[in-house]
Amino acid sequence: MLSPEDGAELEGHIQVFLAEKKFEGCAGLEITDEMRVTIAAQACLLLLHRETDYFPDLDVILVDPHTYVAKTSSLLGGGVALADEQARLGQSALGVVVLAWDAVRGGATGMRDGHNVTLHEFAHQLDQEDGAADGAPVLGKRTMYTAWAHVLGDEFAHLVDDVDKHRKSDIDEYAATNPAEFFAVVTEMFFEKSVQLKGRHPQLYDQLALFFHQDPAARASA
Repeated sequence: MLSPEDGAELEGHIQVFLAEKKFEGCAGLEITDEMRVTIAAQACLLLLHRETDYFPDLDVILVDPHTYVAKTSSLLGGGVALADEQARLGQSALGVVVLAWDAVRGGATGMRDGHNVTLHEFAHQLDQEDGAADGAPVLGKRTMYTAWAHVLGDEFAHLVDDVDKHRKSDIDEYAATNPAEFFAVVTEMFFEKSVQLKGRHPQLYDQLALFFHQDPAARASA
């Protein structure tokens, strides 16, 4: 639970976020105040104690009622393209975040299961602020990048090895997809399974704590 001071700060962030960002419903969904505030509150949790803009590259949040299907394509070589469809709970791109409302609501009510699509997609927004989705957001100080690359790089490599060798990990195997997904997934864990993350991955936890200027494990233990 947030302290009264943090609660007041979060409320202020929510007000700015709602004033700056546009919400649009998809598939006939009518956007309600509950949807806007629920999404804003979870997104702005990532901004507490940080001197930062309010996701400056984001213009609009598109909200689907349920899991939606996104069309994708990939090149196989020789000019051949493979079309595919993927079921998704969310997506982040330049200027836009797409969220499935049922997943957002589930994340808001189950804040200890380590899965939160809003935190995940807005972590991608932070990652993309420097123009690249590479798992390395703008850290502020140049000296932080070396430790960040070392710790998160080692943790990512270890997870990939675990997945390749079918070893169980407490970090969701989706994080092994690429460094950008690794950052988004461990951000979910940092806020939702903070004590577990700190206990099993202390260096990773410390890097995230430095970036987010928060110690959710201490909050959870208080």
